[in-house]
Amino acid sequence: MITRRGFFKVLGGGVAGLMSLGGYAFAYEPLARLAITRYQLTPPGWTPGLKLRVVALADLHACEPWMSASRIATICHRANELEGDVTVLLGDYAAGMNMVTQYVHSSQWSKALATLQAPLGVHAVMGNHDWWEDRTAQKNGGMETFGHRALADVGIPVYGNRAVRLEKDGRGFWLAGLEDQLALLPGRKWRRTHMHGLDDLDGTMAQVTDDAPVILLAHEPDIFPRVPERVSLTLSGHTHGGQIRLLGRSPIVPSRYGNRYAYGHMIEEGRNIIVSGGLGCSIAPVRFGVPPEIVVIDLG
Repeated sequence: MITRRGFFKVLGGGVAGLMSLGGYAFAYEPLARLAITRYQLTPPGWTPGLKLRVVALADLHACEPWMSASRIATICHRANELEGDVTVLLGDYAAGMNMVTQYVHSSQWSKALATLQAPLGVHAVMGNHDWWEDRTAQKNGGMETFGHRALADVGIPVYGNRAVRLEKDGRGFWLAGLEDQLALLPGRKWRRTHMHGLDDLDGTMAQVTDDAPVILLAHEPDIFPRVPERVSLTLSGHTHGGQIRLLGRSPIVPSRYGNRYAYGHMIEEGRNIIVSGGLGCSIAPVRFGVPPEIVVIDLG
């Protein structure tokens, strides 16, 4: 039989453990950790002899104290050290939560991202929060967001349903990027009854004019079942790996497919997708079991 003193000792130990766990999830993992996650693959249709390193950053969610401009600059410095041939940004630069001490202006986070360097350039797509936090863009029902303009101002091209052919060592490949699939919110003030995406997969793929492999940038991975075999690799963010991940699964994933595309490298019917766990937080500043990460993909 446990004594009263023993009961309170166990209770105190449990409380201390919960406090430590909470401190890790709310402070150490989101603020202090930075993982480098590496993948190596030769997807179907990849050009023989084309060795390509892609460095991918997703879901910064710039805000104080969780993702300051100075922290973004530090992450960019580390990304540059990874010596990618091309660097891609997978969307959600805007904060996406209210538990902040200060919002980071787009001119600040874009200036930090401007320090990224890669021989074949830095290329970006937008995410849902970049659209959701821009009232003017919501009212207009499209066009562009302050994020589009901020990145353009520092020389980073944004792909809104666009494909561009690049070359390394005389071997070509296509980089294609979709506009966001959840861009426009429903609501009476917007005169919309349902969520409306601005992505155009068919129109984007129609711009590919030869047999060179295609890398598709799509913020949300939910597009993947529709992606044709012509695409060698799809890169996505958005899910943050669920932000809480235990034994390879997450209790809540912002995807209609649940854990199917929550995190990591998945192959379906010969088609490849890599979903980044991202760098920042949305809704709540908590991460557990899925630390902020820079993704490195070696192709070829």
